[in-house]
Amino acid sequence: MTTHLALLRGINVSGHNMIKMEALKTTLQNIGFENVQTYIQSGNVFVDTPEENPAKVGFMIKQEIYKVFGHDVPIVVIGKNDLEACFKNNAFLKEKDVDLKKIYVAFISTILKSDSINELKISQFKPDVAAVDESRIYIKYDVGAGKTRLDQKYIEKKLNVTATIRNWNTVTQLLKMYEEK
Repeated sequence: MTTHLALLRGINVSGHNMIKMEALKTTLQNIGFENVQTYIQSGNVFVDTPEENPAKVGFMIKQEIYKVFGHDVPIVVIGKNDLEACFKNNAFLKEKDVDLKKIYVAFISTILKSDSINELKISQFKPDVAAVDESRIYIKYDVGAGKTRLDQKYIEKKLNVTATIRNWNTVTQLLKMYEEK
């Protein structure tokens, strides 16, 4: 069995794409996933399955959500190693007196090219800053995620990928949950 973490984007936000986590859990169990566990209402779902390919797992979840709930939900599936890399490779964590409430991670559906940071044109978002690491973009917002144009929609448009962003507290909690499994 492989444990995957499916990060669903855009559910239960401002009354749109509403899915109760208990209903999602039951739906995923009904198609064969085991040990389904959710974290908060924003769509973080752990599943155990013999399927090792994260893209296939994401496709199965996406199809079932559409079939049962009628929502076309973008999904990025990651593993424990992706969360561990957030702690190891996030340069913002090494800064003195960093405000963790301003740190976010955009999880990307594919491995990014080395020049992806150039394509994002991050300098136009100063004082917000970002760094690219394989299939993650670490972001440090100056004021906050709600007051920037450097968001998931911008990232997806510029890089032609699926992206979903989590705050640092959520990333920390998800890794803790992975370690407890």
